Amino acid sequence: MDNNIVPSHTVEEEIIDNAFQQLLNDYLNSKHRKKVDIITKAFNFANQAHKGIKRRSGEPYIMHPLAVAQIVCSEIGLGSTSICAALLHDVVEDTDYTVEDIENIFGHKIAQIVDGLTKISGGIFGDRASAQAENFKKLLLTMSSDIRVILIKIADRLHNMRTLGSMLPNKQYKIAGETLYIYAPLANRLGLYKIKTELENLSFKYEHPEEYIEIEEKLIATADDREKAFNEFTAPIRIQLDKLGLKYRILARVKSIYSIWNKMQSKHVPFEEIFDILAVRIIFDPADIEEELNDCFDIYVTISKIYKPHPDRLRDWVSHPKANGYQALHVTLMANNGHWIEVQIRSERMNDVAEQGFAAHWKYKEGGGSEDEGELEKWLKTIKEILEDPQPDAMDFLDTIKLNLFASEIFVFTPKGEIKTLPQNSTALDFAFSLHTDIGSHCIGAKVNHKLVPLSHKLQSGDQVEILTSKSQRVQPQWELFATTARARTKIAFILKKERKNNQKKGETMLEEFLKNEDIQDDGTVAMKLCKMHNFKNEEELLIAIGNKTILLGDAEKNMLREKQSAGWKKLLTFSFGSTAKDKKPENESEAKPVEVDKEKINTKKILKLTEDELQKKYVMADCCHPIPGDDVLGYIDENERVIIHKRQCPIAAKIKSSYGNRIIATEWDTHKSLSFLVYIYIKGIDSMGLLNEVTQVISRQLNVNIRKLNIETDDGIFEGKIQLWVHDVEDVKSICNNLRLIKNIKIVNRVES
Repeated sequence: MDNNIVPSHTVEEEIIDNAFQQLLNDYLNSKHRKKVDIITKAFNFANQAHKGIKRRSGEPYIMHPLAVAQIVCSEIGLGSTSICAALLHDVVEDTDYTVEDIENIFGHKIAQIVDGLTKISGGIFGDRASAQAENFKKLLLTMSSDIRVILIKIADRLHNMRTLGSMLPNKQYKIAGETLYIYAPLANRLGLYKIKTELENLSFKYEHPEEYIEIEEKLIATADDREKAFNEFTAPIRIQLDKLGLKYRILARVKSIYSIWNKMQSKHVPFEEIFDILAVRIIFDPADIEEELNDCFDIYVTISKIYKPHPDRLRDWVSHPKANGYQALHVTLMANNGHWIEVQIRSERMNDVAEQGFAAHWKYKEGGGSEDEGELEKWLKTIKEILEDPQPDAMDFLDTIKLNLFASEIFVFTPKGEIKTLPQNSTALDFAFSLHTDIGSHCIGAKVNHKLVPLSHKLQSGDQVEILTSKSQRVQPQWELFATTARARTKIAFILKKERKNNQKKGETMLEEFLKNEDIQDDGTVAMKLCKMHNFKNEEELLIAIGNKTILLGDAEKNMLREKQSAGWKKLLTFSFGSTAKDKKPENESEAKPVEVDKEKINTKKILKLTEDELQKKYVMADCCHPIPGDDVLGYIDENERVIIHKRQCPIAAKIKSSYGNRIIATEWDTHKSLSFLVYIYIKGIDSMGLLNEVTQVISRQLNVNIRKLNIETDDGIFEGKIQLWVHDVEDVKSICNNLRLIKNIKIVNRVES
């Protein structure tokens, strides 16, 4: 028996030692200072702390910190401090050691990073606390002082995604959803493009496994055609680049599976109609670093003589790098097969930055700070501002942060010609707040390219913007509707909140003075009566309206308050205000009664079967995404203990997965075509005689499906419309769409939300 135990233990130790040796080898091959002793010390400490503990997959727990450290070292390119913190990142959370212990042994900096990576309990969101949002907030707070915290967290998330197969389905949806919603955009914002792409693909793989496999198989099936197209396209380019005497390499870049699926969804087209799957990357090594920028444009001019460039698709990220440091020249060329192909031109240095993000800047930086670090500092400053006044609601908080993570950017100019970087879709109002809070809060309009525009005007790259202000102007509530940047929205919300509080205090004083002057005693029902009279939901809204003089207290209020209260009136007030909206009985009780769900019967660790009987009695189909049998779905236990069924890719479900992942249930359809669901089908094509008759014939007669509503419009020989009809499941929808596509003049057929 002993002979059976010892070898397995030895094999386990050998696997751990080999993984650590690989980490050391990769670290020694990097350009960092060779601080092997402290890394070895951190490994030994973590190995001892996690001894005997297994991951869900069955492997020793220490293999996870080792894998995270390996990603931090090899894929992000960080040094010994980050590697040590990665090795130790779960010690405080999962063992009896404290942050103080880590500080005593490894010093303040490593301890601070480990503390930032350690989950917390309790928080700022009160009864609606979201542990996920709390932990993310703590992570961001620590990140503000040391960017390595978030880089290690992304490495941690990447390894968790790579090993997600061993988790329960409901945990898979929670982690995959949170990754897609928060961590992939965060990796992108920090310039970790390869990691961002892998996080997206892995999330998609677990949320939509069938679609993932389908696209993967189609990519494999079309690989030879792509290689042939790549070779034909690049052959004349190579000849011309050789003449320039540059040292270069040309790579084929294939669009990621997630990006392909995303485009199929947004454009409502099949895989076969995605024409930008192949892109080309030219990476060169300049003989002189001073000529790097000139070399980019020389290559651009050379290849533009071979193929015609698209006039609107030149992206110069060389002269004006993105905020995450990304540099490249993007040009789209018309290939001989009639398809547009994007070509990215970048130096080896630029390629390193694109692959490893901000970490790569530290490798190339010499001496003091750089412009790129300035961009990072600006971003961290914005994060700090958001954290200073977080939203009370977890999902609002995550939304505000997420707004600041998108890296698609535009460049605009001040009247003096200074360049400002803003997120895409920014408005003149966003620009005003990016300059200064005072300018934003007092702006009344803007001039874009010398023409007067409203504050809601969306800016384009290259616009010159002048903000017009007035001292009498105040922040308007409607500004929240068209402010898009996190900075502007946070500042507007803060100012409006402050004004509401001030008006509420004023309102309290004014109401007290009014009651005193009119000699009216407040028996505790005055506010309720005034709310009823002026149709306000609560006392706070009433007091704000009095404070900002929307309501002027006068004879009408005085007379109403002096009336003798009847028993019926009291009863009415009690019904309207003595209970919360949640407690109030609905008018039609049988329809609106909360669904009773026995929490004991729902095992979130098991897959919930969605049967006909339970769909009719127990579960609620989400109005935001209208799921039907066959859709990839999940369940969410809401505050009223109801199970709401959402599509997995639904935007609301994405927020839920990132904020309340512990309430997610894995679900599976089991309906057997007995229930009917309403869906919308969008059609578009060339108008012709008898087309409508053909459409209804196919749906009603051939497929025996009931049409509920049909709306068709024609304009200049082109028709488009929507058909609302009853179906049993996704297979019905596919059958209908495929049959409609067979009609001669119909060019586009897709299922849409509404």
